[in-house]
Amino acid sequence: MSTLERVRQRLKAHPMALDAMLAAGVLVCMVAGSFVDPHGKDGVTWGLRSPDGLSLVLIALGAAALVLRRRAPRTVLAFTGTVSLVESVTGDPRAPVAMSAVIALYTVASTTDRPTTWRIGLLTMTVLTGAAMLAGPLPWYAQENLAIFAWTGIGATAGDAVRSRRAFVQAIRERAERAERTREEEARRRVAEERLRIARDLHDVVAHHIALVNVQAGVAAHVMDKRPDQAKEALAHVREASRSALNELRATVGLLRQSGDPEAPTEPAPGLDRLDELVSTFRNAGLRVEVARADHGTTLPAAVDLAAYRVIQEALTNVQKHAGTEAKAEVSVVRVGPRIEITVLDDGAGEHPAPEGGGHGLLGMRERVTALRGTLTTGPRYGGGFRVHAILPVDNRSGADGEPG
Repeated sequence: MSTLERVRQRLKAHPMALDAMLAAGVLVCMVAGSFVDPHGKDGVTWGLRSPDGLSLVLIALGAAALVLRRRAPRTVLAFTGTVSLVESVTGDPRAPVAMSAVIALYTVASTTDRPTTWRIGLLTMTVLTGAAMLAGPLPWYAQENLAIFAWTGIGATAGDAVRSRRAFVQAIRERAERAERTREEEARRRVAEERLRIARDLHDVVAHHIALVNVQAGVAAHVMDKRPDQAKEALAHVREASRSALNELRATVGLLRQSGDPEAPTEPAPGLDRLDELVSTFRNAGLRVEVARADHGTTLPAAVDLAAYRVIQEALTNVQKHAGTEAKAEVSVVRVGPRIEITVLDDGAGEHPAPEGGGHGLLGMRERVTALRGTLTTGPRYGGGFRVHAILPVDNRSGADGEPG
């Protein structure tokens, strides 16, 4: 960022300081103008003059009022207009006190609507110009009187133009933000609709074929001893139904793949038996990890085993990304009755994703655990750090015996 840009940002952050600088500049201009006499003996010649004390006091008051022009623009306009009116009537030679009223009128016009600008602008021009022409020491057609009319009109017009431009830019910005929100909402709606459609297709495929498999398997079990030929025929139907289910599932899931997606892995899905290997990768990356396990002899279903592994993997990844270089992580796997509990703690000082919304990692963990009818709690620890706690059922079967969900 350049020096000019830094100064501009600093002035925007302190508008009172900017107004004080403006008031000082206006004061210098009015004081300098009060010592210049454009009327010489031989026509329009420039010379020096000595302003009276009252003019200098009015100049100082008009400039000082501009410091508050943002806080009370109409009050400042009324005050500077009164000061200019007094100077127009009593000043001889006249000082350019009306300059402060022009700045105040510009401020009012830039902060209000157009009808109000018209009313206040016309009132200010009429009062100041009329007083200068009718009650001032100069003749009514003097250039100073016409200049008051011109400069007050310019101040009101410039302020209205600035206000219109600000409103136009704000309208464009709001329209762009609204379009962006609409586009994001439309994308989320389409994703939700597509997920629902795929879920319905999968449900139809699985429910139909699994129900058929369940019936035929029951028939085979019932007639296995007395009529083995019929049991063999029922098992053939089971095999055919399962093959059809696999083919339709493969076709449905294949719709989600793109041409550049990698092939499906052929190795088994990871589980807690590979926890030591997973922890070693984080240790090699510099993260201190301690592991405590009390689940020996527990055989987990494949889905539960994979979910436990992924929860630990994502939790340690968040520790490495957000907890800081000096953080230490603790992983515990405990079998408690019909459940297995996964806990990942860290003592880092960094900021993890918010537990309510979180990033995609926390959302993915929660979806995995919820799909298995488990619970997941995440949040900061008292005294610093973060905690991830997942409770997964060892037996994740759902629904009635043999009935598809």
